[in-house]
Amino acid sequence: KTRGEGKRRERGKVRAGRVLIMSSAEYGLVSEDNADFRQGASYPRMGGGGGPGGEGTPLMYAGGAEQPTTFCQIEHVAIQSGGSHQPSLVHISGQDVDVPKYEFPGWVPPSELQFETLEAIDQKSLHHPSRGCLSEIYATSIAGNDVTSSSLYIVGVTSTLAGQLSPLCLILVGCVLYLIKAVAGEAGTAIPLNGGAYNLLLNTTTKPVAALAACLLILSYVATAVVSATECLNYAANLIPGLDTYWGTIILLAFFAVLMIVGISESAQLATGIFLVHISTMCFLIAIGTTYMIANPIIITENLREPLKYDWPLSLMFGFCVGMLGVTGFETSANYVEETQKGVYPKVLFNTWLISMLLNPALSIVCMGVLDMNSMESHHRDVLAKVAYDSGGKYFGLWVSADASIVLAGSVLTAYVGVTGLVRRLTLDRCLPQFLLAENRFRRTNHLIPLTFFALCTLMFVLLNGDVKSLANVYSLAFLLVMTLVIAGTIILKYKRQFIRRAVRASWPTCFAALAFVLIALAGNIVLAPTHLLWFFIYFGIVAGLMLVMFERIRILKWFLYFLSQSPQHMQDRFSGVTLMAMDKIRSQKVVFFASNENLEILSKAIAYIQQNELTKWVKIVYVYDDLNDPIIRALADNLRVIDRCFPKMVMDLVLVQGSFTPSVVAQVSTRLGVPRNFMFMVCPGERFPYDLGDFGGIRIITH
Repeated sequence: KTRGEGKRRERGKVRAGRVLIMSSAEYGLVSEDNADFRQGASYPRMGGGGGPGGEGTPLMYAGGAEQPTTFCQIEHVAIQSGGSHQPSLVHISGQDVDVPKYEFPGWVPPSELQFETLEAIDQKSLHHPSRGCLSEIYATSIAGNDVTSSSLYIVGVTSTLAGQLSPLCLILVGCVLYLIKAVAGEAGTAIPLNGGAYNLLLNTTTKPVAALAACLLILSYVATAVVSATECLNYAANLIPGLDTYWGTIILLAFFAVLMIVGISESAQLATGIFLVHISTMCFLIAIGTTYMIANPIIITENLREPLKYDWPLSLMFGFCVGMLGVTGFETSANYVEETQKGVYPKVLFNTWLISMLLNPALSIVCMGVLDMNSMESHHRDVLAKVAYDSGGKYFGLWVSADASIVLAGSVLTAYVGVTGLVRRLTLDRCLPQFLLAENRFRRTNHLIPLTFFALCTLMFVLLNGDVKSLANVYSLAFLLVMTLVIAGTIILKYKRQFIRRAVRASWPTCFAALAFVLIALAGNIVLAPTHLLWFFIYFGIVAGLMLVMFERIRILKWFLYFLSQSPQHMQDRFSGVTLMAMDKIRSQKVVFFASNENLEILSKAIAYIQQNELTKWVKIVYVYDDLNDPIIRALADNLRVIDRCFPKMVMDLVLVQGSFTPSVVAQVSTRLGVPRNFMFMVCPGERFPYDLGDFGGIRIITH
């Protein structure tokens, strides 16, 4: 019997009617001075004062739970280091620095454990108040503004490459988007969590792969903001002659950065108003342009006789590849899927697909009926304003220019809002530096996120000298790579997570056809502008490099300790203690794994995943049971002792919770242990699981 077990026997008491256990003096991680690690400043605590919840002040309060949930823990204990352990690399004051060691004690009889009742929570506090607040029209408008804003410049760019084949190219883009719609629908209904490709890959692959998708999303947001701001100023130049579009773009980007710091975000009502006005304007433009085309058929006749720049197969392919830029923004709806009402997300995807399918080819035909090919090429930046001016007169041209400027400015704001939410989530997941979460004391907003985003956008714009074609290619590459990862993630989802409930199921041929077309579009854009690939990798490398450093912090600090051990004693005394404290702080974040049974293989896979993907050494295995006599409990404790010996660098506790595995119980455990739900993991649920994954507030699936 270990000393820890002896203390546990002395302190253990059974509370009548309760099935959970918690020692009054927990055995935790110990720092170098043998003090309780969790009492130090580096241990992450939840805000507020102490409360009956123990390790963290309850975030949610009574009023929702009908039955009390009972709770207990069998915790790790300290063990004496043997004489055969390896010598320490670092010395402080001439003495070796040893890392404390712990072991899981195995099964402890219920009579020697202590039980407590978890505090009930308010059901309304399980999720953010904005969850499910967006109706179909509101959700469609936010994504629709992004998708339709792409039409303002893609029509001219496609016409310069494909000529009279540009309408066919855009129709082909719409057909491919139909395939992507089914794939995105399955991903979004199976894992209805904000974050798009990042959350999809986080629940189907590893965290580094998901971080790779996040890097592409950030780059896509950067390109969205820069391209939209540039085109906004190009259209505004029709309203204000002599406007300096170069500096105007930088000022516009700075303006929205200030708005985000002030705290002004997108309004669904405002987005809907802009969307309806823009769709009405585009429909009116199509009607006026069609009338002009019928009255002047010679223009489209001459355009159809124009020779193509390439052979027709190449023209069709290159036009399709560039035309994929016209559907950028289609992935936007996945970033606010939690805010949409139940069942609305597939409708939003259908609506945005239908708008793109009908609008882009129609605008392309109208442009060919109003302008000759040379005019379209020379006015590719503001081609729709030129069409409106020639077909409807000066004031109609000004109207279209004003409408285009407003919609494109809205796209810039959408990019700021999207990247702010994504970076905040990445920072909470410890993929980016924590200083990005700093709040200003005036508006309580994360001011460093929009400022950093503004710096990236401005740097890209300056380096590329404002060339919209260059930016469009970088934009296309980022978007197409994101869509590639989304489709690949959905294929993995279908294979590994086939039993998760979902409202939409894409067939296997649909998934592989969508993947093939997206890869063709990606290859085509690289062939068209191979030099722009360099800029893409530069920006991608900056973001990915920062995330790589965050993932490898412990390894980097270990390298530093090794070189420090070769340095003079006074250098070790000065820096080794600080470095060890930094490593302890990084690895102090607890994580939780909800075990469904005692399966040794699943437990091993779960711990291996956590060790490889999370910067932690403290795992709490939670088992939710009905009866304390459940034989799985003892088998789980025995197997966890085996797992503990297989992973000597990990510290493990067993948490027993009597009740049912529901979102409320998960929230109670999260509050009691002080572990955010995005650091909680579970196995893939079965076919009869009654809840959606989104009901659990960010819990992650990591095993079959």
